[in-house]
Amino acid sequence: MIDLLFEGGILFMSILTLTLATNIGFFLYLILRKSKAADQMEMIKSIGLFALIFGLLGQFIGLYSALQHISEVESVSAAILAGGIRVSSITSIYGMVIFILSYLMWFGLKAMPKT
Repeated sequence: MIDLLFEGGILFMSILTLTLATNIGFFLYLILRKSKAADQMEMIKSIGLFALIFGLLGQFIGLYSALQHISEVESVSAAILAGGIRVSSITSIYGMVIFILSYLMWFGLKAMPKT
């Protein structure tokens, strides 16, 4: 698992991990306060959406860089190309997982009974 963090790019993966930690912390804070304020609950969805978009940005930057290097070399094997696409997809997948977890947290808060 740690290998994926380094393989996906330390900058993007670190920021995505911080968004996940922030979301989990904010979720636990809202549960402990038993708060159901709509604007506070929407923050969880917004952070998840940021993670999704940021993960996609990481993939596009990785693909752009890979394609730039491929155009300079002019000849690349299919295995190297597939490996590059796999590595560039790590940030997108991680962002999507954070997005899904954020929505699950939001649904959980929404389902909590009002006190």
